[in-house]
Amino acid sequence: MDVAYQDKVLQCRDCGSDFAWTAGEQAFYASKGLVNQPGRCPSCRAAARSAREGNGYQSAGRTREMYPAVCDRCGGQAQVPFMPRTDRPVYCSSCYDAVRAE
Repeated sequence: MDVAYQDKVLQCRDCGSDFAWTAGEQAFYASKGLVNQPGRCPSCRAAARSAREGNGYQSAGRTREMYPAVCDRCGGQAQVPFMPRTDRPVYCSSCYDAVRAE
């Protein structure tokens, strides 16, 4: 049975911000047998995963250096764990997830 998915806007239960749950992400969830939609935005999901798994930098007593960047897709501010370069696009976490799903 083919299901036509449509992008949905959800609200993060941690930070309260709206985020897009794309049709591609919904199809991926369905292919993995996941039935619940995500409750956290990509940034909060990554933070929760890092806290659960014990990020190597933080568990060793070091903090990961983050760099400010401007998202090439939406123009919003982003923090990335690498020095942005002018020859490669940089995306915020929401846009990165959308670009990956495309």
